[in-house]
Amino acid sequence: MTFYLVNHFKREYKYTLGERIKSEILNTLINIYWANTHKEKNEALTKARNHLELVRLYYRIVKDLKQINLEKFVEANEKIENVSKQLFAWQKSFE
Repeated sequence: MTFYLVNHFKREYKYTLGERIKSEILNTLINIYWANTHKEKNEALTKARNHLELVRLYYRIVKDLKQINLEKFVEANEKIENVSKQLFAWQKSFE
């Protein structure tokens, strides 16, 4: 969804905010992979949650700049919230 949305941003935002959003999503995925394949999961899960919060912040900025409509913003936030809850629950299971 995100990679599709970024392609529709105005040029001035596509290569700044759009690239940052994509980068943070990739960093989230990398940390989830790391947590899944290594014994020390807590640090990787914390990093993944931090990257995900940056994605949430960037989406808010993009919405305020009118690069996405309210419907897409809500959809993105619901997906971010679902992943965040899953990461939190996973992290909580190791404490």
